[in-house]
Amino acid sequence: MLPDSPAHARPDSRSDWATLARLLPYLWGYKWRVMAALAFMVAAKAANVGVPLLLKELVDAMSIAPGSAQALLVVPVGLLVAYGLLRLSTSVFTELRELVFAKATEGATRSIALQVFGHLHALSLRFHLERQTGGMTRDIERGTRGVQQLISYSLYSIFPTLIEVVLVLTLLGTKFDMGYVWITLAALVVYVGFTVSVTEWRTRFRREMNELESRSQTRAIDSLLNYETVKYFNNEAFEAHRYDEALERLRKARLKSQTTLSMLNAGQQMMIAVALVAMLWRATQGVAAGHMTLGDLVMINAFMIQLYIPLNFLGVLYREIKQSLTDLDKMFTLLEKEREIADAPDARPLRLDGPPAVRFEQVRFGYEAGREILHGISFEIPAGETVAVVGPSGSGKSTLARLLYRFYDIDAGTITLAGQDIRQVTQASLRQAIGIVPQDTVLFNDTIEYNILYGRPDAGHDAAVAAAKAAHIHTFIDRLPQGYGSMVGERGLKLSGGEKQRVAIARTLLKNPPVLIFDEATSALDSANERAIQAELQRVAQGKTALVIAHRLSTVVDAHQILVLEHGHIVERGTHPQLLALGGVYAGMWALQQSGRDAATAAAPEPVPAAAQPSSPA
Repeated sequence: MLPDSPAHARPDSRSDWATLARLLPYLWGYKWRVMAALAFMVAAKAANVGVPLLLKELVDAMSIAPGSAQALLVVPVGLLVAYGLLRLSTSVFTELRELVFAKATEGATRSIALQVFGHLHALSLRFHLERQTGGMTRDIERGTRGVQQLISYSLYSIFPTLIEVVLVLTLLGTKFDMGYVWITLAALVVYVGFTVSVTEWRTRFRREMNELESRSQTRAIDSLLNYETVKYFNNEAFEAHRYDEALERLRKARLKSQTTLSMLNAGQQMMIAVALVAMLWRATQGVAAGHMTLGDLVMINAFMIQLYIPLNFLGVLYREIKQSLTDLDKMFTLLEKEREIADAPDARPLRLDGPPAVRFEQVRFGYEAGREILHGISFEIPAGETVAVVGPSGSGKSTLARLLYRFYDIDAGTITLAGQDIRQVTQASLRQAIGIVPQDTVLFNDTIEYNILYGRPDAGHDAAVAAAKAAHIHTFIDRLPQGYGSMVGERGLKLSGGEKQRVAIARTLLKNPPVLIFDEATSALDSANERAIQAELQRVAQGKTALVIAHRLSTVVDAHQILVLEHGHIVERGTHPQLLALGGVYAGMWALQQSGRDAATAAAPEPVPAAAQPSSPA
């Protein structure tokens, strides 16, 4: 079984206070709403504490002889009305608090989620090649939900309960003796200590459950994204078995979490029951001795019930707050992942006055330490000219495109555009100046028009149609029932390889950048469409600086210069006729591809244009 990716490995957690400190700046932007919400919270609790006081007065006022004719006259109507108003005001102030603070909560959640989303796009390609999409999206989802839960539980439950405890203890100490205060305090200390210690103990079970949940989610999403591969190798049972293994571990972790939760709840209920009995026993003795009224007994009972009802959920609240802090910490950890490729502090936008010259000077690069891919590569693409790079798979051809886009930083040497080191210009301006048609085209699960317009989102429908016509895909789109509004499916799987590649060509043509990269741009096309699109790409490349990466040599015969790359070294360079006359590696590749073409032609029942037949290059 493959190990989990290091991109998803759990780092050392920061302290809860440090996580809260990271959250506060997002809330402080709504400081007036925070203050208003706190004021409403205090008002709601003051009204809540006033209810038992009025209840005591009401009970004492009703202490008359049964059947007395004066009963109706003695009923304190004012107290009843005040009692009802206090009950109502508690709910009104609570709703006002939530109403006022809702904008702060949602605003902070939105700001954090947007910042994380933007930061993930700013991270290097290396991070995204190592990440596990299912687990990471789950972490982000839980993190954004954790912001809301943390604010909700702390502001709406913990702080109000603390305020109520202070008010109740103050009233018990001033109206009665300190014995009631000490009983209440002792019960609270034991209760909170037990809850916190047990919850801390069982937090690891909850964390384990979340990790296993993320892992099972990752496996499920990864399997579904690779649906076709699963079908190709008839591995449905294998995938179901792997998923079942993850679910079984998750089931055991959930059972362990639930068992420890039941232990916590039972212990809490026992402590609440003991404290209530002690308080009411003392109050009952006071009533019997004549030191207290029946109303006092009712008031103390109401205070205790009112106080212990929220405390009854303290374990749940503490656990959820701890879990929210853990989830938030995970999201902040994503936010703090170092950007491997970052703009220099003094980076300026790329300055261009027409098509730029591209130059690689003694470029060395390896994806991993100790495994160099490019060994001191040097070449130049003059402004407005086309240079092609050919060679066997794994020689480093596509790496040139990734380095030019600055998806990675080189280990040594320099890459310049119009004489400017690409490490000294902003990434946004650099990538704005380059357009690419990749060999492996991945489309968004949206409409065809959306994917074409992705090259220039504000271009409009007419521009999308013009680009589609240039890429020779307009006729195909026009025949579809929904036309340009047709959905392409997950990663564009509803389209064939050739159709996807033509959409990618249209997208790049629409962007119309001064630098073009064609990475096997026509590899998935048939011969007739390849020749037509090669002619179109040649027209588009006129006056632009173009880098063409190709396996089929017939597509690059008219390039201004051809580089032959082997094992990260340029072994030959020159025009097509010069390289053939040299009789080296390129000539051998050409002869091999020509013999393959001749064999394919001879095997056909009638003459068919071969895919390798010379055509106009980009």
